[in-house]
Amino acid sequence: MNSPDEIEASVSPGMYDMDVNDPQHELVDREGLSREDVQQISQLMASLERLRDSEQWLSETSLKFMKLNHSDMRALHYLIVSANSGVIATPGAIAAHLGISTASTTKLLDRLERAGHIERQAHPTDRRALAIAITPETHETAMRTVGRQQARRFLAAARLTPEERETVRRFLDDLARELSAG
Repeated sequence: MNSPDEIEASVSPGMYDMDVNDPQHELVDREGLSREDVQQISQLMASLERLRDSEQWLSETSLKFMKLNHSDMRALHYLIVSANSGVIATPGAIAAHLGISTASTTKLLDRLERAGHIERQAHPTDRRALAIAITPETHETAMRTVGRQQARRFLAAARLTPEERETVRRFLDDLARELSAG
């Protein structure tokens, strides 16, 4: 995977030019859009590709650094949010959050415990359940790596005006709906 600088240089706006990708207008009806509109949308698509590539690079770098897979990282993030919210995380809640079976959750928790990332404890109010907590060392490492990257996303959003943030939010939600519909 390329570094962020290599990503910036490698994604050419021409790669997302609709006139090159869809010259016969088979995929996208551009009726009513000016040439400038189509160019600006093409530039936006290139920006989205740079964001996707940067996030993929960041994710892969973090996973390698912490020697974890995507489910492991999602589980650790859930444990951090649960602890910060004062919620006791259980294996069942982790399984529901990740959308995996209880057997897969047990394997995931075994793997994280062996690596020193989590601790299993007796649940304070339900003696049939376990409470799962992230270790202080893993919490600190996650905050220094992935947490700092999340903070950068927040800072980029903070530089926008409230109106711009609302426009971006609507666009991203609409884009997510479009991609989900397919």
